[in-house]
Parts: sequence; structure tokens; C-alpha cells
Amino acid sequence: MQEFSYTIKDPKGIHARPAGIIVKKLREFSSAAVVIKGDDIVDLSKIMPFIGMDIAKGDKIIVRTEGPDEKECAEALKA
Repeated sequence: MQEFSYTIKDPKGIHARPAGIIVKKLREFSSAAVVIKGDDIVDLSKIMPFIGMDIAKGDKIIVRTEGPDEKECAEALKA
């Protein structure tokens, strides 16, 4: 398992466009990934629940990857 935290810098937070980019990037890997905000945990392969987290500028999230290429997946999602 790989994990990293990230503070959202985009003034609009996570909306459809950045969420779509992240979900599309995840499809390049075999590993599963979740995003954690407070008590909420959402599978990053599902765009609507991810958008529904209402992640705003300044929010701190945790991204966790797990699987055969988890390290590479985490690095790609960080970028």
C-alpha cells in the first residue's frame, strides 16, 4: 500500500474536469486507489462519488493505492 496527502490548490477545488483527468490516469494501472477526506472514503475509479465529495480549495485529502503497480500509480496520481 502506498499513501500520500495533498492539499487542494485549485480555486475551484475538485470538479468534473480534474476528477475526469484523475480517473482516466488511474485506468492506466492495475492497482486500486481511494481518496479519503475526513471520514469519507471513495473509490477513485468512480467519478461521480469522487465529485460528490465536494473537495474545495484548501482541503487536505489522502490518496491510497494498493495493487501490483501501487508505487507507480501513486507517483502518477501525485503528478
